[in-house]
Amino acid sequence: MTAFICLLRGVNVGGNKMLKMESLKKLFGSLGLQDVSTYLQSGNVVFRSEVTDRAVLVRKIEEAIRKATALDVRIILRTAAEMRKVVAANPLDPAERNPKALLVAFLNGDLGKGAKELLSGLKIASEEIHFGNRELYLYFPEGIAGSKLSNALTEKKLSVNVTARNWNTVNALLAMGEEIER
Repeated sequence: MTAFICLLRGVNVGGNKMLKMESLKKLFGSLGLQDVSTYLQSGNVVFRSEVTDRAVLVRKIEEAIRKATALDVRIILRTAAEMRKVVAANPLDPAERNPKALLVAFLNGDLGKGAKELLSGLKIASEEIHFGNRELYLYFPEGIAGSKLSNALTEKKLSVNVTARNWNTVNALLAMGEEIER
């Protein structure tokens, strides 16, 4: 069985797409997923599955959420092994940064044409951005709310689904994934 970390995009943020984590946990369990647990109220689910085909799991989970809640919620999956690589590949030293301002943006595919140039051109001097394989490593020392760079992290501008988590959450999700990994 493979341990997966499921990141739901845009739920329980600013009163939009409200999902109770206990209901989400039950929904994932009803799909035959095992050792299901949630983290925080922002759409983080960790589980194990015998199904390893990511596309099959994504369709199954997104469809189940749509049927149960009438919400169109996109998800991004990473295995615990992939999340370990994400943490190890971070070029931004967390010891030298505020972990709440250090984010990883998870992509469900390759960035669209021109997206790297767009993002690089929007950052201000104090912000940092580094491009990984299917992740962006971001640092917003002055906060994310007013950042032009953070506002560009949308499917429309990047031509790919994206959702971000702060460094503390990334590490907590990795620990949860490793706990159920067998």
